[in-house]
Order: sequence, then C-alpha cells, then structure tokens
Amino acid sequence: MAEQSVGGKVLKLVKGDITDMEVEAFVFYARPDLKLGTGFGGAIAQRGGPSIQEELNRAGSLGVGGALVTGAGNLKAKRIIHAVGPRHHEPEEEAKLRQAVRSALRAAEEAGLKQVAFPAMGVGFYGVSLDLCSTVMLKEIRDYLKKETPLKEVVLCVLDNRELVPFEKRFKALSEGDRP
Repeated sequence: MAEQSVGGKVLKLVKGDITDMEVEAFVFYARPDLKLGTGFGGAIAQRGGPSIQEELNRAGSLGVGGALVTGAGNLKAKRIIHAVGPRHHEPEEEAKLRQAVRSALRAAEEAGLKQVAFPAMGVGFYGVSLDLCSTVMLKEIRDYLKKETPLKEVVLCVLDNRELVPFEKRFKALSEGDRP
C-alpha cells in the first residue's frame, strides 16, 4: 500500500491478516501469561498448531514491555515475536508501548532476522487508542531503522480501514519529512 526508505531500510504499510503473511517473523501482542487465548491468539494456535503454545509454556510468563521469539509452527512465517504491551489507561501506557515495540525490534535483531511485520499493537482487545498506537509505533520503528541494524524491512500490517486511516496519515506525514 505504502512504502518508504528509512536509513537504507524499507518500511511498508499494508492491510491484511498478519497471521497469513509470508514473512520471516511477525509480532503478536501477547498476554503476560503467554497464553494464546482468542482473536489473533486463537488464529495462531489453530493455524500454527500446538508447538507454539508448548514453546510459550516452557517460557512461563513475560513482563509488560518484554518480548520473546518462538517458532511459528505451520504458519507461513518462520517465527513469532511475542511482545507484551500495556492495556488502555494502564499507568505509563505510552512508555510501556514504546518499550514493547523496541523489545520486539531487538528480539528480531537478536534472532538474526532481516524482516519483521507488526500489527497495530494493542488496539483490539487491550483498548490502546489508534492515535497513540500509530504515533508511538511509527516513531519507534523509524528511529530504530535509522540506526545500524541487520533488519532490512519492517512491515506494518493493519487489519482493516479503521486501523489503516491513522497509520496512513502518519505514514504520509513522515514520508514528507514531518514527525509522527
């Protein structure tokens, strides 16, 4: 849908189902107990098979702002980065969301990945506002890509037009040189 170069790397904005993407890895907005649950978690469990939850069970739990990498079972992606972010109106919501995005990027880098896809983090069940989400994610990802990193491509994969509009607006502003 939209693409721009940041520090010699590619940042893309697409609309679709992140669990059906052919990417090295995608980020899942995980629960602290690392149970896949419903929604995208249910889709991951159903399409990916039991090996993903088994790997998460061995990890135990993860604090807000943390991230870890697992295999992706039968999904098209090779890996899943499980990042725990805040819930809406949680104290320090913005700072915790920033930390979750940075942790997911670092986890991708530490796993030797060159490509990672992110959803609109926390905007569904966890109630993070699309305005906050799009602003924080684009700033953190762009700042990360400007540095030395083996990551070559980051894809922002939004689910629907409701999510697309604020991301598109900020994406366009950034490509014209403005801050998010």
